[in-house]
Amino acid sequence: MFDRMNRRDFLAATAAAVSVGSRLEAAESQGSAMKKALIGNPDEETLTAWKAAGFDGMETAAWNVSPEKAAAARRRAETLGMKIHSVMRAWVNFNSRNLEAVERDIASVKTALMAAEGYGADAILLVPCKVIGLKMPQPWEFDIEFDQKSGHLKQVAAGDNGPYRDYIAAHDHATDSSRKALERLIPTAEKTGVTIAMENVWNNLWVKPDLFTNFVSSFDSRWVKAYFDIGNHVKYAPPEEWIRALGKLIVKCHVKDFKLAKNGRGGKFSDIRDGSVDWPSVVKELEAVGFGGWMTIEGSGRLSVDERNKRLDMIIAGK
Repeated sequence: MFDRMNRRDFLAATAAAVSVGSRLEAAESQGSAMKKALIGNPDEETLTAWKAAGFDGMETAAWNVSPEKAAAARRRAETLGMKIHSVMRAWVNFNSRNLEAVERDIASVKTALMAAEGYGADAILLVPCKVIGLKMPQPWEFDIEFDQKSGHLKQVAAGDNGPYRDYIAAHDHATDSSRKALERLIPTAEKTGVTIAMENVWNNLWVKPDLFTNFVSSFDSRWVKAYFDIGNHVKYAPPEEWIRALGKLIVKCHVKDFKLAKNGRGGKFSDIRDGSVDWPSVVKELEAVGFGGWMTIEGSGRLSVDERNKRLDMIIAGK
């Protein structure tokens, strides 16, 4: 038998676990109908305008707020029939050689997870780190081989990899240090019921579908998944390849377009449906892997909110 205090603690813990579990089940059972969102601040004016335009919710970059302030924003959004579905923590530097800086970044991600819980969001977007200033292959030159267990690179291009030695070492360090930091964050993610959804947004890391899939899946955790940005990956491989590789690891999608140069090498971002993304094929692949979650437009700010909603409707309809 539990004594009075132990029983109270047990019931409180059980209630908390049920709450987290219910939120996760709701997030994982979103149905086949994809939901539409933009990125912004959850003030009443913005939420009202976006609701009127036809959007279902919002992703916010306001991660450094108290859970109480986030909860107030959640109530505001819900009153207007909107959902704050995700929090963009974005760039951190888990691969920094400055250990104090790494600790600060880990603490900041914990803050973002607690804020997300307050918002009622089920995920945060996180870019674990980046590598810059080193000689590396061009996007179309990458030919990667790696160790399946460690995720360490064996080669990044065909032929002599000597010129890329420093990049390979930096990549391996980024993989190891990011894994250590994220493993420390999983308990907070579990406690808050918020998934850490990783994105590799032009950070020169995990630039091919099988490599990124290997890294994300290596955690073997329901709390560490992938945030797939459709446009960001075009210069490395067709989005369809990324979707097939990542499969059910994808919990959120950013909707962005990229116009490849005529020779297929490089290009520039464009408004959605004006670039090189084959949207009917992308949506077909997302449906094939069972994705039915949030499609959040990032960019295309030259278009009106109404036009962005119209184009996103067409994308989701497979047009």
